[in-house]
Amino acid sequence: MAAMGETMRPGQRKLRREIGFVALMFASVGSIIGSGWLLGALNAAKVAGPAALVSWAIGAVAILFLALVHAELGGMFPVAGGSSRFPHYAFGSLAGLASGWIYYLGAVTVAPAEVEAAMTYASNYIPNMINKTGVLTFPEGFGIAAVLMVVFTVINLLSVRWLAETNKWTVLWKIAIPVLTIIVFLTVTHHMSNLSAGGGFMPNGLPAVFAALSSGIIFAYLGFEQAVEFGAESENPRRNIPLAVIGAMIIGVLIYLGLALAFATSINPGSLSHGWSKISFSGSFGPYAAIASSLGLGWLAVLLYIDAVISPAGTGLIYVGSSSRLSFSMARNRYIPAFFDRLSGSHVPVISVITAMVLGFVFLLPFPSWQALISIITSATVLSYGLQPLALNALRWQVPEYDRPYRLPLAMILSPIAFIVANLIIYWSGWQTNWKLMLAVLVGFVLMALTQAFQRPAVHVDWKAAYWLVPYLGGLTVISYVGAKDFGGIGLLSFGWDALVIAVFSVAIFALALNLRLADAAARAYIRELSAEAEAEAEALITPREEVEHRRSLA
Repeated sequence: MAAMGETMRPGQRKLRREIGFVALMFASVGSIIGSGWLLGALNAAKVAGPAALVSWAIGAVAILFLALVHAELGGMFPVAGGSSRFPHYAFGSLAGLASGWIYYLGAVTVAPAEVEAAMTYASNYIPNMINKTGVLTFPEGFGIAAVLMVVFTVINLLSVRWLAETNKWTVLWKIAIPVLTIIVFLTVTHHMSNLSAGGGFMPNGLPAVFAALSSGIIFAYLGFEQAVEFGAESENPRRNIPLAVIGAMIIGVLIYLGLALAFATSINPGSLSHGWSKISFSGSFGPYAAIASSLGLGWLAVLLYIDAVISPAGTGLIYVGSSSRLSFSMARNRYIPAFFDRLSGSHVPVISVITAMVLGFVFLLPFPSWQALISIITSATVLSYGLQPLALNALRWQVPEYDRPYRLPLAMILSPIAFIVANLIIYWSGWQTNWKLMLAVLVGFVLMALTQAFQRPAVHVDWKAAYWLVPYLGGLTVISYVGAKDFGGIGLLSFGWDALVIAVFSVAIFALALNLRLADAAARAYIRELSAEAEAEAEALITPREEVEHRRSLA
């Protein structure tokens, strides 16, 4: 059987390394600071009250664990669509497909979610786009959404340098406005007594602190991996990718924690008389702008309404590009038809970009509001994040001598912790989200099977190295179903015990996956073959003898 690999066709174009450090970091920062900052604080406060501040801190620590894992892997392998390739290197094609498809589900739906957020805020001064429940109208709302998706696509098709420069200026604005909001709110008004009003600091109990994570907090922190997804187009990627990932997370965490405090202490105390879950801002979907208006800061409200369009639009722009890099890499890995890896004269994956636009618009039809999309985006993206710690530890055994510009300290301890954290976040997203996600994952496996049925040469499916996926995905689904009622389960597991079950389950799956990892020679062969479009892969990492042994094992 033919080996699973990426054989460059004669004359096949490669991606260009044109993105510098600042632009690479801004790709991540621009994805982190999107619609989440505009709606996240309000939604989290409704769920957890002032204790949402704790939720934001927990979310920051949780995502930082996963970001540090990506920093090591991204520095090692500066390739397009790293989220699908890293597990492939360590566990073979089936694991790579699972990770790539799951991440693609999350990434391709971000752009439509951001379009919906931008239009929701713009509806304050452009009527007939959004109805009173926050849903797109037809045909006006859907028509404008389609135009915005086309604009994102055109910018992505021009060139990666054009995309990076456009995003750079957008991100400078996206950083400036939240920072200005924090400074002004904490200076002009700071009702610290709000932190104990409306039922106390933790009015809905400890479970609500964790439930708030899926109300928009984790969604807000997502996006650090964009520097990794554009890895094949980065200048000096081994240095720039780890720095970009870590730098973007630091900026994002500081801004979001500051915003959460500013929001909680700037609300009029009288608005909390009926509790935090009842707070609302009439006539406005933008809580910060509404607060600014109530304080007589009309100039700040205007800036916030402008930003409420620019921030989501900038994030949507980047995600059209990054999701297209995922389908590009999946085509190079031969999970999906080969025409998805075709590059334009500007060295942009043109068919993948257009497909991301079309699928994004399709997702607007069954999910015509921001709230309807963020839970599935969060769960899918974090599930893909969670596969990366497994790959990192496996690769520490398989290629210990490989250059790691950033090396995660205590990786053998921190990687399992990161895996546990990812599974807890997925569990906290709730049963109603998770059963839909697992169904979508099954669809991905069906698509791979159909692709392999008609594609020659067929991909070698590394079944043995990916057996752990069955108990992992199946077990996660079952635990979600029998879990605490606070998270949509039937209540067989009570709050607290459910987290312990997730932790023990995660450690068991982690150990099983490492035990089933590919042989060292097979992993080295995949690293060389699947990284063929990156100039950094010129140095062979496998000896002729190892390659012969690998080929025999696949025959």
